[in-house]
Amino acid sequence: MPQTNNLLHRLEELNAIGVALSSEGSINHLLEEILVAAKRITNADAGTLYLVEPKRRELRFEIMRTDSLGIALGGTTGEAIPFYPVHLFGKDGKPNNSMVVAHVALHDKTVNIADAYTAEGFDFSGTKNFDKKTGYRSKSFLAVPMKNHENEIIGVLQLINAQDRQTGKVVAFSGADQHLLESLASQAAVALTNRILIQQLEGLFESFVNLINTAIDDKSPYTGGHCERVPVLTMMLAEAVNRTRQGPLKDFVMTDKDRHELKLAGLLHDCGKITTPVHVVDKATKLQTLFDRIHLVDTRFEVLKRDVEIAMLKKEMSADEYEARIRQLDEDREFLRHCNIGAEKMAEQDQQRVHQIAAYTWRNEQNELAGFLSADELENLTIPFGTLTEAEREIINHHIVVTIKMLESLPWPNHLKNVPEYAGGHHERMDGKGYPRGLTREQMSVQARVMGIADIFEALTARDRPYKKGKTLTESLDILGKFRLGGHIDPDLFDVFVREKVYLDYARQFLEPEQIDKVDESKIPGYVP
Repeated sequence: MPQTNNLLHRLEELNAIGVALSSEGSINHLLEEILVAAKRITNADAGTLYLVEPKRRELRFEIMRTDSLGIALGGTTGEAIPFYPVHLFGKDGKPNNSMVVAHVALHDKTVNIADAYTAEGFDFSGTKNFDKKTGYRSKSFLAVPMKNHENEIIGVLQLINAQDRQTGKVVAFSGADQHLLESLASQAAVALTNRILIQQLEGLFESFVNLINTAIDDKSPYTGGHCERVPVLTMMLAEAVNRTRQGPLKDFVMTDKDRHELKLAGLLHDCGKITTPVHVVDKATKLQTLFDRIHLVDTRFEVLKRDVEIAMLKKEMSADEYEARIRQLDEDREFLRHCNIGAEKMAEQDQQRVHQIAAYTWRNEQNELAGFLSADELENLTIPFGTLTEAEREIINHHIVVTIKMLESLPWPNHLKNVPEYAGGHHERMDGKGYPRGLTREQMSVQARVMGIADIFEALTARDRPYKKGKTLTESLDILGKFRLGGHIDPDLFDVFVREKVYLDYARQFLEPEQIDKVDESKIPGYVP
């Protein structure tokens, strides 16, 4: 009766182990739990879990435990197992049947040995050398194959030295031990295969995300760099908030699943740019389309100068008038060249001067009298901020609409359901004046607000934009602080960004030395220490 109760207890324990294994997310933890559970239900002193390396045709040590010697290697211990893998085949190509675990893997057959020192048919020289060095006595062995859902051997579970539960004496593994271990190995193989498949699918999806960013990068190296850096900065700030134990954000916490979800959102936050025309994304100057049209304007100045020279030769103007007019045209040409380069703000008087130059007339290639600048050229050369016209800015801004549309069309699993919201909110503002949905701070998650700050700071400091140089830390934080005061970004997140020196950690990784100046945090607009 006690023996029956003991077996019943062990079966219940086996069932509980199966449930626990199916819920474990980390492969290292899973492998460790498998071996520890196997030792527990058989009361074994030692054990090793091997995984098959199909391409190399060998068994790799994964987890190793010997309680009486205090040995714990592999898995979550961080201690590497200092043994070579077990080859399944020799150099001659013949099966390695002399090693117990290799035999088990090759023949899909459990091996139960009462005493390694008297057993025949297997090579235990390595075991005996280990015993000699450590003073251990390896006696009973039980090795079982682990098979996946396709009936392929994926590993071997080997236990050493079963111990009598009453006396502690080393005994042979019983038939019940063998059946229990075979059942556990079957459950463990299913749990391990499922976890590996999930990990492979997650890896495949992340690779697909990187593939999209590679495609964007191939279209525009400027945008590609942005897609790489924003996720890094997003996670830096999110981790800083996660560490915060004071202020309004002290209750914000992230699990590993939360981190994975936010990381994916960061990688995908600009995926809609795959549809944005390259000539708009890479517009380095105001007159650039497929080429920079400033050269066409240069040609017109040469035509005007030729006409002035002809007028002078025809005695229609004096030499002084000629020189003054040529000087004026040269100055106007240099002025338009300067205007063609985007700036943070174009002065009103400069815009007026462009209009004055546009009023010049010249004889075009059809010998017709025409305005010096076309309406499109005039619009572009008087762009007040940057290099984009309103229409082009709308095209750029449309990428976030496409991003949201793309992401919301995907059948996200429950643990990734927030990716569209996180990624789609990085152009919204706290005061509801952002785009595309005009969300307010209360309508946005902390993660989406984090991404908004990361997106702006990366853009300010980026040195690979075609239209500007990367700003220093002081300049960038000054602008970001003004955005905080203007209701553009989250004030609490901005305070964490500065207080936790997230800007400096990011700078050391991505900025040039000349951009990393000494920041006086007391002078940052709106910052509350």
